[in-house]
Amino acid sequence: MDDSSNKFTIGDDDTANQQERLLPIANVGRIMKQILPQNAKISKEAKETMQECASEFISFVTGEASEKCKKERRKTVNGDDVCWSMGTLGFDDYAQPLKRYLDRYREVEGDRSSTSQRNEDEGRPSSSAAEFNPSPKPF
Repeated sequence: MDDSSNKFTIGDDDTANQQERLLPIANVGRIMKQILPQNAKISKEAKETMQECASEFISFVTGEASEKCKKERRKTVNGDDVCWSMGTLGFDDYAQPLKRYLDRYREVEGDRSSTSQRNEDEGRPSSSAAEFNPSPKPF
């Protein structure tokens, strides 16, 4: 067996592909900063490490949800699938709060779509003022 095919090499194409699968580093840094004191600084290495970990976590959970959908012959992964996969993978402490968040999100979206439909029925333009804006820490 040729070992060269199993080695990870970084070329221009590989670097571009890896960057496509990672969360934007600016977003990761912004999230990290929210929890730290205002005068705290975050190194580039810390941001890149968190970027890699968060991206890998998302891939891990999504992959499990995707397998469930394949077994059920569905093409679309939904929020319930993500909650299920988190519980299945042992992230029970997060699965239930995420499910509550998802339920609240759906309630607000339902209210927004019914308000939008009512406005359209009455000839008024629909408003985006009812956008979902949960508290920063919904759990």
